[in-house]
Amino acid sequence: MPTVTNRGGSSRSPDDADSITVDELSKEAKNIVEKVIKDVGKSSATKQLVVGFASGWISSYLMMKVGKVAAVALGGGIILLQVASHNGYIKVNWDRLYKKVEEAESVIEAKAQEKGSKILDKVSSYVDRKIDKVETVLKKKETKARSWYHKKVLGDEDYFVYKEIHVFMASFVLGMAAGMMSAKII
Repeated sequence: MPTVTNRGGSSRSPDDADSITVDELSKEAKNIVEKVIKDVGKSSATKQLVVGFASGWISSYLMMKVGKVAAVALGGGIILLQVASHNGYIKVNWDRLYKKVEEAESVIEAKAQEKGSKILDKVSSYVDRKIDKVETVLKKKETKARSWYHKKVLGDEDYFVYKEIHVFMASFVLGMAAGMMSAKII
């Protein structure tokens, strides 16, 4: 049987290709997202606008479409199951089904809470480090010059300090709104 070599260098058979864990997938997605955000943060405002709008549009459009498909599939499956049960094609033990669903729900909820707290801690520490780094740079270079200019020259005490992330975030939000609207229309 042929073997497939993954990035880590380990080989596995094609039958094992389906056994990718959620942890591996989330680590790979995290690395990709971190790389993209790092690259976008260093780029021009135009690129931030384009990337922010496109990523917002794609994510919201896909959420709307996948959500509709999932709802139709789940609802249709339940209706078909009920019709088949009503016509006598199958006999459904609803009490046992409800019990299994509740058990699965509790297991999923426990795992989600366990993973969620770890992820939130990692995100929190990452954001804290980045905020501290940005704060240090701003304090050293820009804050003094802008503060002096606005206070002494313009006489304005309350002024808006532009940061690069504002361009990306604003375009991302606009992209999400456009994606939601286009998903409803199409």
